[in-house]
Parts: sequence; structure tokens; C-alpha cells
Amino acid sequence: MSVFLRRSCGAVLAYAVITQGALADLTTQDVWNDWKTYLGQMGYTVSGDQTVAGNVTTIANMAMSMDLPEEEATFQMVVPEMTLTENGDGTVSIGFPENFPMTISGEGDGEKFSVNVDYSQSEMTMVVSGSKDEMTYDYSADAIGIKLDGLTVDGEKMPADALALSLNMTDLAGSSVMKIGENRDIDQKFTAGGMTYDMAFQDPDSGDTAKVDGSMSQLAFEGTNVIPSEFDISDPQAFYKAGFSFSGLFTYGSGQNAIAGTSEGEAFSVGSESRGGKFGASIDAERLAYDIEQNSAKVAVTTADLPFPIEIAMENAGFKFEIPVQKSEEIQPFGFAMNLSDFTMSDILWSMFDPAGALPRDPATIALDTTGTAKVLLNIFDPTAVENLDTSDAAPGELHSLKINELLVSLVGAKLTGEGDFTFDNSNVSEFDGMPTPTGVAKLKLNGANALIDKLIEMGLVSDSDAMGARMMMGLMAVPGDEPDTLNSEIEFTADGQILANGQRIK
Repeated sequence: MSVFLRRSCGAVLAYAVITQGALADLTTQDVWNDWKTYLGQMGYTVSGDQTVAGNVTTIANMAMSMDLPEEEATFQMVVPEMTLTENGDGTVSIGFPENFPMTISGEGDGEKFSVNVDYSQSEMTMVVSGSKDEMTYDYSADAIGIKLDGLTVDGEKMPADALALSLNMTDLAGSSVMKIGENRDIDQKFTAGGMTYDMAFQDPDSGDTAKVDGSMSQLAFEGTNVIPSEFDISDPQAFYKAGFSFSGLFTYGSGQNAIAGTSEGEAFSVGSESRGGKFGASIDAERLAYDIEQNSAKVAVTTADLPFPIEIAMENAGFKFEIPVQKSEEIQPFGFAMNLSDFTMSDILWSMFDPAGALPRDPATIALDTTGTAKVLLNIFDPTAVENLDTSDAAPGELHSLKINELLVSLVGAKLTGEGDFTFDNSNVSEFDGMPTPTGVAKLKLNGANALIDKLIEMGLVSDSDAMGARMMMGLMAVPGDEPDTLNSEIEFTADGQILANGQRIK
């Protein structure tokens, strides 16, 4: 199924990828030729029966197929009919049937399979303007959808309840500009009022079932893509080296998801909702970056093992990183950050380990923001090099510097903050048991630790002797701050392998 999802989405999105120009008229043949060229460049074999009647060119039985050697499979999508109409003003309109089938078939893990998918659209319009060197596709639709229409494995048609899948989008509008030169430079914008999806399956052997329903609103995407002329999708090293790149940002206004099913005869359910978020990504021959964020998220889980739901919520959750991906003798920058802000859980969950309410139940927050430099010792686009990591003692890279811009842990009445700045000597790995020797300082501040320990003693979770050991350790590593129940610590790593805590040597 992963093959189907990747390739069908790629083929459908290919409709949205063509572009704007300025002064020259376009013909239907210009548009059709570029479709074949572009899709062929992406690895598809394109065929169709072409007829011309006046200003209308009809492509019947348009087929796009691709061999997938890595999955030992093939993908094929068939559009019964597509029309291209010259509008008399230098633009071309493209028309599609309201419904058409897509098929993926192949063989994997010793099984032959075939998946039929029904594609539908309502009131779709698509107009191409510009010139042969720069085309703009402006498009809109009241709705589009895909729905699983049948699954066959080893010649046996699976029951309808074995797997069901559908996805629908409404109020779509977008544009795609393609500049065709040495490379294809593509700028895309897309919005949709809403999206709904549902999936259901039943394991014929165990009888386990699951049903997933969800929706998202106010979807938007904006991105750029560079496709080199010598593009070979089966050789990532080559097409990234030739100049392939992608950068895009997807956002949504709100979302919700519900999962219900049975496992080993027992029922379960999971529900979630959020007030929007984003997913950003970019990649080229040198770097890979992700930026993911979700706002005002809530999750509720029920199982047969517990008589009450597990409910948690967070105001914001985020994760982002940017890393170099190409082997190089040069030291390159990287970054990593994550946050979990204002995390809360239901009183029922709190009462499982704190029935008396001794601990503060303020929202918890964890945040980390780091930047640094490193040397990459392998090309992650080389599958052989990546596979050899499992059997090799060689490290994939060297860490040369690390800066902790922010460290924050705030929960159950205690708060830890900190920052740090370090460099690493990769020629000296004897001081820290194979790790490069760090040099630098970390500054930490801890509020409310003693009050938290007192509460844990009252609850019986920590013994007096354990608490004494913890306080002695804090006394060794930290000094009292100006505010009550505050500890400050400055941890220094020296070039000769020493560790100092507030000037006192501890290693």
C-alpha cells in the first residue's frame, strides 16, 4: 500500500504542476508535448490515443506507468479521456472525466497484488497560459476524491471489509508555474477548504479491526521545486548532484482524528484534535530540514484495561532540525530544536500516583534549542554506504561544536533552565571512553528542587536516605542562588579532560 500512496499521489499532483508565461500563445500540442516530456522526466511512461477536431485535442486511454524495481512492482494510472481546448486567447483549457480508475499492480514478498482506486472530481477547471518555456496552470475544483475500489492478492479478491480507504478534498484552488530551461523550476500554491479521510481494515487471521476517520480545514501549501533535465528517480545520488531540490510549507487551520477498533478481542479507541499546525520541509544535495508544529492538541485514549479515558493536552508541540547530508571535509552547521509547551493531563491520571493532590498540577513545559557544527563522513543518498553502517565501527560523522541556546524543563513545581557552549576535539577520544573531548561551559539554574523533594517524601515516593543523597549531590554540583530554593551551577569541561563544578574539580 505504501507504493500505491506514494505513486498515486505523485501522479495526481502532477496535474497541478505546470505553469505561467507572458507573451506567446499556447497550443494544445504544446501542452500535451510538455506533459509527456515532464512526466517522462519523472520516470513515467506516457501513452495515449490522440485525435484533433477543430480547436479540441482529445487524448483517449491516457496511461501513465512506472516500474518500481526497489519494490518489485509496477504502477499504472489510466485516464479514459482528457481534452485540451484552445480558447482563442492564447490559453488552453484541460478537461477530465468526473471519474476514472487508477491501478497499481506488482509482486512483493512472494505475493502478486492488484489495487484498484477510483478518482473523482466535481467542477474542476484548469487553464494553461504563457509560452512553451514558461507555463502557468491555474486550477480549481469544488471537490476531488480517491477511493479504494478493490484489492486482489494472488488472484483472490479480498473482501470489501478487509481494507477500505477514501480521501476527499473540497473548495480547491491553486496555481503552478513551470519555467522550462536547463532545469525545470516549479513554483506552486494550493489551498483547500477542507479534507476528510477514512480507513478501515479487518485482519482475516486474527479478526482484529480498526476504523480511522479524520478531517482537516483551511489547508494551504506553497513550495518550489527544481527538477534537473537528467532526472533519474531510481538514482538519488545522481539527481541530487544534478541540482534537484524541494522546499515547501503545508499549513492547516484545524484537525481531528478518531480511531476505534479491537485488538485480541478487546475494544479500544483514540481521539485527537488540534487548532492547526504546519509541516515544512526542504532538501537538496547539501542539506535536509524539517519544521513541524501543532497547536492546542488534545488526545483521549480508552482501552478495556482501564475503566476511564486517558486524556492529555498541550498548547504547542514542535520539532525541527537542519542537517548536512553530503560527505565533505568541510565542517558544516546543523540545528535541532523541540518543544512541548503547557502539557496537561486529566485529574484521573494524576490521582493514580498523587491521589492527595500534593504535587502542583501546573502545565508542564519541555524545550530544547541547539545549534552546532559537524563533519559528515558519508553520503546519506548512497544506499551502500548507509547499509555498511550496520556492520562497520566507523562513525557517520564528527561533532565539532554544540551550543545549547535554550534548555527548559518545568513540571510539578520545579524548573530547570540552562545554556551552554562547547567545542569537541575528535583527535582525543581517550578521556571520555571513545567520545571526543569537550571544552566549554554549561550554566544551569534549578528552582523548587528542595520543595519537590519534600513533597515526594510526604507521598512516600522517596525515602529520607534517598532524599539526603540527592541533596548532597545537588550541594556538590550547585551553589545556592539569590532567590529561595534556587540552585545555580556552572559546569566547565577543560581541554585536558577535567570537569569543574563552580570551580571545584569533580573529574
